[in-house]
Order: sequence, then structure tokens, then C-alpha cells
Amino acid sequence: MLTPDLRGVARQAMIDEGFDPNPDPAVRAELQNIGKHPDSGAPLRDLRNLLWSSVDNDDTRDLDQIEFAEEVSTAAVAVGSVGQVAEKPLEWRLYIAVSDVDSEAPKGSAIDAHAAAQTTTVYTGAAIFSMIPPELSAGATSMFEGADRKAVVVAMIVAADGAVKSAEIFRARVTNKAQLAYSAVGAWLDSGTATPEKISRTPQLEAQLRLQAKIAAALRKTRLDNGALEIDTVEARAVSQNGKVTAIEKWEKNAATDLIEDFMIAANGSVARFLEGRKVSSIRRIVRSPERWERIVELAKQYGRNLPPSPDAMALHDFMLERRASDPDHFPDLSLAVVKLLGPGEYILDQPGVVEPGHFGLAVQDYTHSTAPNRRYADLVTQRIVKAVLANNPPPYTDDELSAIARNCTLKEDAARKVERNVRKIAAAILFSDRIGQRFKAIVTGKKPGGTFVRVVDPPVEGMLVRGGGGVDVGDEIEVELLSTNPRRGFIDFGRVGDTPMPNPPGKR
Repeated sequence: MLTPDLRGVARQAMIDEGFDPNPDPAVRAELQNIGKHPDSGAPLRDLRNLLWSSVDNDDTRDLDQIEFAEEVSTAAVAVGSVGQVAEKPLEWRLYIAVSDVDSEAPKGSAIDAHAAAQTTTVYTGAAIFSMIPPELSAGATSMFEGADRKAVVVAMIVAADGAVKSAEIFRARVTNKAQLAYSAVGAWLDSGTATPEKISRTPQLEAQLRLQAKIAAALRKTRLDNGALEIDTVEARAVSQNGKVTAIEKWEKNAATDLIEDFMIAANGSVARFLEGRKVSSIRRIVRSPERWERIVELAKQYGRNLPPSPDAMALHDFMLERRASDPDHFPDLSLAVVKLLGPGEYILDQPGVVEPGHFGLAVQDYTHSTAPNRRYADLVTQRIVKAVLANNPPPYTDDELSAIARNCTLKEDAARKVERNVRKIAAAILFSDRIGQRFKAIVTGKKPGGTFVRVVDPPVEGMLVRGGGGVDVGDEIEVELLSTNPRRGFIDFGRVGDTPMPNPPGKR
């Protein structure tokens, strides 16, 4: 059997799920206008002198935001036994500058129409299918190091206890002084490895990043104290070269990914509260109460913990913290099970004065998506609403339009996950084709009428449990044997070890 080209597989998967990987020719024509659009919004402040930096994946080209922080007030405190006095920070100002994508992809343009239909950039490992043309998302609207960019800035006052006391939102010109990577910065912050070369050669950047890490830790502690879930999953992505699969790569969180996550959650919450305060409709990001809370309760009982019969974010938070402390090696497996049982997030219309569901996993009531307008349409729409408010202009969208956009963003987000999962499954089937009969530790990730699904712990590969699926449920840890693969269809079939084999195992579905 010929091995499929993963780039072609990814493109077909996009088409099958309703995406259009071939933008209209009008989109290409509009790229001739890069840098030529008139600016009629609120005035731009000049913040290009600040020591802005970005942290993202090593190979990221579509950089959406950059960060900067400073102390704004301190208090004198006594230290030691001889009356020495030291300064203790009381408050910090945290700036998040988000690329002004709207300035190059205005509402009503062909580029906007394509982005509205796609709603998200899809990352497959074999190819990236950009929501916004790469000439913008990986070019004119990307926050590259050294690039002069327009931005929408969220400047938050963060107290020493991690509470966001206030936020100001405005437009500005900014310049990224250092484009950094999660891997290097995370290793440096986590384990004290050698200072990354780019940090060591930029004056004051080390102090700036350590200050950012201190602020992120305070923000995170406050969220956790309020019941936010501590989740530590291991994600996988296919790695290919010229369309040929070379590996399934694990992606794990570290101190640098946590830092950016904490900052984005704070910024998105601030934007949501800003729009609510201005009494304009917008799009919210929510995660409703868990779809399968009763199964989460059953999982907790396996570890000797009793959770309330009704969804309780704080109780689940306490349980997860306890498990992370007592068994860190298996915590990612438990995290994966809980994430699956919580159910996916969704976008909804948020009208002024109407109390909407919050985000169960983050334990926040006010939350939107606003920090990735190069990659997500909901963020671009939110940016336009914010810019209209700042310029004292009428809202750019009606409530009916926002409701339709929210529904489409939710549907396409689910479709994007399917594309990424299907490409990953085919890549895994290719890599596993010569490992028939081998045994692996696995965790049950899905239990549906159509079948039971598991994910191997190492490497993180998913497949169907075609033998021995009775009596298991999401979160169970089992040992499986690889029965067969079908690379063309992305099928990987496992049997539970210890279960009596069928006379003719269903090797090919």
C-alpha cells in the first residue's frame, strides 16, 4: 500500500469538514492594498520605546500579541533585625498589545469574508491553513521582532495578590524587541538552565521576563484560589517533511506557556468587562457545567474522594490539586479524562445586562476571546467592537449578526478539531503500521455508541478499542495491544490485554 502524502490528506480533510483551503481570487487582489488602508480610528499612542517581547512556539509565524510589565507602586517594609528597609511592590501595570488585524482586513472586504467563513486557522502538522492570508497573518499583521505595528493595548493594574484592579484599553504603535520561544524560555524559568542567548544580549530583558513571571504567578494563584481547574494535558501533533510523516511529537506545558496563558486570560477577562461596562453587545466564550459530571464523580471515587452530586468547580479544583501533588506522573492522564468530560467551549452572543453562563474551567464569569485576531475570527470581531467603542462609533455588528457569527465560530472550531485529529490519526497509523502486536499503556478518552476510544500514553496516539470495550469508561487506565492499522483511513485498532480474543478480530474497519 502506498503511503499517502500528508499534505494532500490535510487539504482533503479541510474540504470534507466544510473549509475552503483555496481563497477567492478577490482575496489575492486585496493583498495589493497592504499598508494603504486609511486609519480613521481612535488616536495611536507611541509605545515603541517599551521593552516589548513575545513568547510562542519555536516555529510560529502568526504572532498575535506582545507583552510588557512595570512596577507602578511600592511600599517600604522592614527586613532583618537591624531595621533595614526594602521596597515591596504593591501594584504592577501589565500591558498586552494585540495586533490590529482589522486595520489590514477591514469589515466587508474579501479577506474578511473568507475569514468569516473559515473562522479559525487550522494547524495540521503537514500544512497550516490560515484564516487570514499568510501575507498578513505571517507578515504585515504579525508581531515580528523589530516590526513597527499598530495594536490594541490592554493595560491592566494588577495587585500584588494577583487581582486585576482595573484596565485601560487604547490603540498604540508598538515594536517587538525580542521574539522568544516557549521551549527555551520555559526551560530557563523552570529549571534554571542557561539564560537564552537572545535574553542575555538584550539589556534589562532578563529582569523584564522575571517580573512578568512574578505577575503571572500572582494571577494564577488568584484564579486557582477562585476555583480555576489545574489541568496538565499532553498534546500531540504530526511532524512531516515534504508530506512524509517523520514523528508524532508531544507538546507539554511549561512555565513559559503558563505565563502567556495567565496573561491572555487576564486580558480577555478585562476586554469582556470593558465591553460590558460600555453596554455594547459582544461575543462571549463560555464552558457550561460539565456534560458528564456523574462520570467525574465516579473517577474521583476511584481515588477515594467524594465530589458533590451537582457540578462544583471548587470541589473539582481541590480534587485536581490533590491528585497533581500525590501523583504528578499520572496527572496528565487524569487531566485528559476531565477535559473530555467537561465538554467543549462555545461562543455565544452577550447582550448588555444579560447574565450569561461563565467559563467553568477557568472559574470566571466574564470572558471573551480577543488576543488572537490573526488566528480566530471571534477575536477579530471583538477587536472591531472595541475599536468602535474607542472611536465613539456605532457598533459594527447587530445582535443577530453576532449570534450567527458565534454559532459559526463554534461549529468551525469543532470542525477544525476534527481535521487536526484526522490528520494526526493518519500520521499515527502510518508510524504504527510496523508495530502490530505491541502492547501499550492507554487511557480511555471516549465512550460513544459508535465505539470506545483510547489514547496510548507514549507516544500519544489515539485509536479505537475494538476488543474488550465492555465495562470501561472515560478515564480508565488499561493496557492495550495493537491489532491493526489502516493508514489510508487513519484507523488504529486496539484490543484490551487480558480480554479473550475474538476468532476473527476486526482488523480493518
